[in-house]
Amino acid sequence: RSALKEGIAANLAGGTHHAYPDHGEGYCVFNDVAVATRVMQRDGRVKKVVIIDCDVHQGNGSAAIFQEDDSVFTFSIHGAKNFPFHKESSDLDIALPDGTNDEAYLEALEPGLEEAIERSEAELAIYVSGADPYVGDRLGKLALSKAGLAQRDRMVLEVCHQAGIPAAITMGGGYARIVEDTVDIHFQTLQIAEEIHRNDHLQ
Repeated sequence: RSALKEGIAANLAGGTHHAYPDHGEGYCVFNDVAVATRVMQRDGRVKKVVIIDCDVHQGNGSAAIFQEDDSVFTFSIHGAKNFPFHKESSDLDIALPDGTNDEAYLEALEPGLEEAIERSEAELAIYVSGADPYVGDRLGKLALSKAGLAQRDRMVLEVCHQAGIPAAITMGGGYARIVEDTVDIHFQTLQIAEEIHRNDHLQ
């Protein structure tokens, strides 16, 4: 609701994208992304939603829940050889090899993001950011730097902004060997969101 009102908003937790309608999975009990989507649709606030999932693990629960639903477009960019080991079919999946660095990640993300925005015709984006593509993450297997993750966040949020799509951010996973690194990554996501929001209101 805040995203629809303000243009951009964030939840300091959430992104529990592995949960299915009838069971939890991967530290996720309920799929908050799916619940929020359905509440917004039920209340008549939006008809179409795009889920942009940049957590290092595929958003399998979200993909399964919305598999036959043309009103919700699921886009997941994730590690190919990471959990979950049985992948569902999102509307758009980009599976990356272990060790993918900043440059290769961003080169893959940009066209995927553009395709998701174009095909979804969405009125709301839910962005599962994820700190776990970080090179220092215990469960990630990718090799993005903090600077690369900042570029990712800026790309996602600016593409949504330019398309006129409000963005609601959830944090997703983060399992860095040094906990402060996970905090830093999530914090910079919020800083970038606040900067985009502030600049929009100054224009």
